[in-house]
Amino acid sequence: MTEAIIPNGCSQGSGAAEDSYFKKGCNPLAQTGRSKLQNQRASLNQQIIKQMRMRAGAENLLKATSNNKVRDMVMLELSYVNSDLQLLMEQLEGLNSSVEVYQNVQGTAIIPLIPLGLKETKDVDFSVPFKDFILEHYSEDGANYQDEIDDLMDLRKACRTPSRNDAGIELLANYFTQLSLLESRFFSPNRQMGIFFTWYDSFTGVPVCQQNMSLEKASILFNMAALYTQIGTRSDRQTSSGLEESITAFQRSAGVLSHLKETFTHTPSYDMSPAMLSMLVKMMFAQAQECLFEKLALPGIRNEFFSLLKMAQEAAMVGEMYEQVHQSMIQTPIKDNVPFFWSIMAQVKTHHYRSLAHYFVSTALLDHQLNPSDDEDKQEKALSQLYDAMPDGRSPLDVLRHKDERRRIGKAHLQRAVVGQEEALRIQGLCRDLRKLSVLNDILQASHKRSLAKFEQKDKEDEFTDYMEAPDIISKTEQKAEMEVPASIKVKVKDLFHRLGPLSVFSAKQRWTAPRTVRLKVEDRDLGFTLKGDAPVQIQSLDPLCHAAADGLKEGDYVVAVGDADSKWMGVSDVMKLLKDVDEEGIDIQVVSMLDSSSQTMPAKSATYSGALPKTYSMICLAFNDDDKHPKARHVTKKLSFLSWGLKNKHKSASTLSLPTTDYNGALPFHKPCPTFPSSYNDSSLY
Repeated sequence: MTEAIIPNGCSQGSGAAEDSYFKKGCNPLAQTGRSKLQNQRASLNQQIIKQMRMRAGAENLLKATSNNKVRDMVMLELSYVNSDLQLLMEQLEGLNSSVEVYQNVQGTAIIPLIPLGLKETKDVDFSVPFKDFILEHYSEDGANYQDEIDDLMDLRKACRTPSRNDAGIELLANYFTQLSLLESRFFSPNRQMGIFFTWYDSFTGVPVCQQNMSLEKASILFNMAALYTQIGTRSDRQTSSGLEESITAFQRSAGVLSHLKETFTHTPSYDMSPAMLSMLVKMMFAQAQECLFEKLALPGIRNEFFSLLKMAQEAAMVGEMYEQVHQSMIQTPIKDNVPFFWSIMAQVKTHHYRSLAHYFVSTALLDHQLNPSDDEDKQEKALSQLYDAMPDGRSPLDVLRHKDERRRIGKAHLQRAVVGQEEALRIQGLCRDLRKLSVLNDILQASHKRSLAKFEQKDKEDEFTDYMEAPDIISKTEQKAEMEVPASIKVKVKDLFHRLGPLSVFSAKQRWTAPRTVRLKVEDRDLGFTLKGDAPVQIQSLDPLCHAAADGLKEGDYVVAVGDADSKWMGVSDVMKLLKDVDEEGIDIQVVSMLDSSSQTMPAKSATYSGALPKTYSMICLAFNDDDKHPKARHVTKKLSFLSWGLKNKHKSASTLSLPTTDYNGALPFHKPCPTFPSSYNDSSLY
């Protein structure tokens, strides 16, 4: 009976989520294998940037001097620097080749998978730029938001060491969503914040520094995809549930990488270039398909004709996908940056799984004969679907019925299995890091010995020269790896700078006057204006003769405070509750006026961001349509003459659709039902 493929599986490494404001990262000082690799990566990145600065200085000096003695000394120093850089990059490549650290320690007989290492970054201090922007743009004391800024910096720092489980994914997703909010809050299209984001290339260690938020977003997405690969490789592939977790993780990693490629189209870091991301997506698919194959083989492969042919085509599918990965890795733009270990590993797996496919077909033909009780038509169909063209032009039925033909073709497949496994072993020996993977070598040796033993068992001296070339096997699978874009890319989070007000109005794109204090007084039980919109409410239908208008209130102003209460998040009914008890002394409110922002220009971007995420729109800039929404509006004035003035020239702009009733029973205007006025606000759900 055919030996079963070595079983595999995955362990759930998810830790309990902490009940804190946001999830913390792993302890960066923890001496785990993965943390040691990340610490080494961070150290190498610092050394690489130091050597690159020295090289840049030497090259500049070489251009500037004409002294031959100085030029010779600089050339000598430059050769040393380039040698050091080469050694450092080789060390970084070695870290990317340390795949055994990421594998499940319980799995002692599984083929290792390739994870992505996390991109490293430098700390960013948001304090001074954000405080200055809050004071300048929002006219508030930035010191009052120190806690929010500290929370943001802690969140970013935690993202540098995410845990290898769902909590780590959630942590990165939370920060990614916060970045969209921060971009709308603080990153104005017509000015730079002076915040520099520095990220290191995952493969070369070369730093990229930009003020553009796109680099930060793209790098977080890359790390999210990398974390999924680490979850997939860590899973216990000797259990069915573990294999399911591995498959899901690699499919989600492919989804995140594809989303990154389509969304951030001009990232300056080469590890996020379209060519590299395309290759990485193919690698994720191949590894997911490999796990799907292992899941089928987990219970053992029955030594039965149809089962063997099915598994042969499944193995051929894995080999074909790894061949595509290898071809992508050896292309000129990629091969200079991708670790040599990865390319050799893809090549080894290509030969290994194709050899398995030939071994299964040979077993099906050599160990089984067509019996009278067998379904002849079904076997004929299964065999015909195995090749593009039958060997030697024979029909499938002839091969099945004649023992000699089955034996001859079966031995041809067995020969290709032996040769393929020998080639896999030879290629493995070409890579120093791959030779260190004893588990891979053991699996390749076992597969080779199994094929060789079967070949010797079926071989006869008189048939030694009677060989034919076995045709390629058509790849086919019942379940192909599919891209899965995880919902965790965008999650619902609490806006850290919620106190600044609704993002639909209080964003970096909008410009306002500084808050003005206006004294409201009741005149004949009337304040002289109406309110409209949700939070924050706007002044509408202002009586130019009222006390508030004389004190500087303008139509269209946003009410940001009533007395000592902040009203940025208050609707009309909440503001009315604060105003209903206004006495003759009156009450102070604070308002801001929107400034024209049509003259703002967009600066050139060094990293282009495109589509797929919500955009921020101004409340004022949206044209109002009579047939659109009719949000709440409450009337806080009752004077008929004032209402008549408020309707003047309003019909053209369609800012008012209905009028309040004119009957007056002497009740306070705040306690009477008020009409509905439409407003040109934009639904906050867009954000």
